[in-house]
Amino acid sequence: MVMEWYWALTMLLGGAVFLLLLGLPVAFAFFAANIAGAWFFMRGEIGLSLLPIEYVLSIAQFSLVPVALFILMGEILFQTGVAFRSINAIDRLISGVPGRLSIVSIAGGSVFSSLSGSTIANTAVLGNLLLPDMLKRGYHPTLALGPIMAVGGIAMLIPPSSLAVLLASLAERSITDLLLAGVVPGILMLILFVVYVLVRCRINPSLAPASEEIRLTGWERWRPFFTDVLPLFIIFAVVVGSIFFRIAAPEEAAALGCIAATAISAAYRKLTRAALLKALRETAKINVMLLFIIVGSLTFAQVLQISGATNGVLALIQGMELNQFTAMALMMLLLLFLGCFLDQISMILLTLPFFLPIADALDMNSTWLMVMMLIAMEVSLMTPPFGLLLFVMKGVAPSYITITQIYRAAIPFILIELAVMALLIAVPSVALWLPGLLK
Repeated sequence: MVMEWYWALTMLLGGAVFLLLLGLPVAFAFFAANIAGAWFFMRGEIGLSLLPIEYVLSIAQFSLVPVALFILMGEILFQTGVAFRSINAIDRLISGVPGRLSIVSIAGGSVFSSLSGSTIANTAVLGNLLLPDMLKRGYHPTLALGPIMAVGGIAMLIPPSSLAVLLASLAERSITDLLLAGVVPGILMLILFVVYVLVRCRINPSLAPASEEIRLTGWERWRPFFTDVLPLFIIFAVVVGSIFFRIAAPEEAAALGCIAATAISAAYRKLTRAALLKALRETAKINVMLLFIIVGSLTFAQVLQISGATNGVLALIQGMELNQFTAMALMMLLLLFLGCFLDQISMILLTLPFFLPIADALDMNSTWLMVMMLIAMEVSLMTPPFGLLLFVMKGVAPSYITITQIYRAAIPFILIELAVMALLIAVPSVALWLPGLLK
């Protein structure tokens, strides 16, 4: 059927968004849009008969292996309890600084996120472990709630990030480049979070009242770091180091990470049959969901292309004569807007079919684009009124903490992340420097 591109775009994209807003699961919303698109733009029953073939081809890709393995690696560490040991060790290590517990949550969260790769798990665990003590000691909600939510989003950037692997796989771009490109922006954010806490506490010490600390000798303070934190960095070194030094491809590095996680869990005598089975079950659940989403997404992008919607949007953008930086800023603004009411995977599925052709037409580096997308989605996790981490925090916080207080706690850290985003728009080399060393 012949249809103007803007009507095709309205039907396909608008239909998918409408179904999402009705509460239909992401995968099924895109399946419905695909079926409608195949019927209208691929000659009815012929198009419908081609959909199963497209579905099989979209997931029969070796590049999707790291998604499953990184999730398994995180689940092994999570279910065996090994990942939790690092937080207590870091708590002992940091002392004598303003806002100590806030900094512990940032440092501990960064280690935990690099191991688990799960934004929600990161926020929930830190919220349960650290938040009650921080509030009991009189910490202001901004410095108690804010750092925990902010560092939760870092899991998107610091390898091994399952969302980064998923994004690169859907875009059919280099997984290695994207994993490495997230390292410098992620570390920069962590540093700025710590600086913000220190400055606020210096200006107004009442925000984070000093508490009496247990006097520890040098070895008592450092022993948990060597026994509970340093061994966990072996996993990070195995995954990132094997990719950076070209010892292994991303798929092989993910497998090595699983082996390292299993070996360390066994060394701590935490690798029980029950924990391993639960890790496998949870991994299977998550991966089945992701495979359904990938099937719907890649087919949705093809239907958009066949309908003429993608080419129509591309022609419109080219007619505006935007440069790379202006186009990037506009795309990020769109993601920030969508993040107010959509989850991150839905945002990827809706925007990637349009962003990639625009990036190619403007000769924009696709790794730069994808890192920016990850940061925009990280910001959207805390964006009021519907940011996912806001509600995760509400779920783990005491009942007297209001959603308004959670919103206010998130705002300073949102501004820091937006500042990093602006820096990367102006200076792309901040993100592209590390992957560029492999060229």
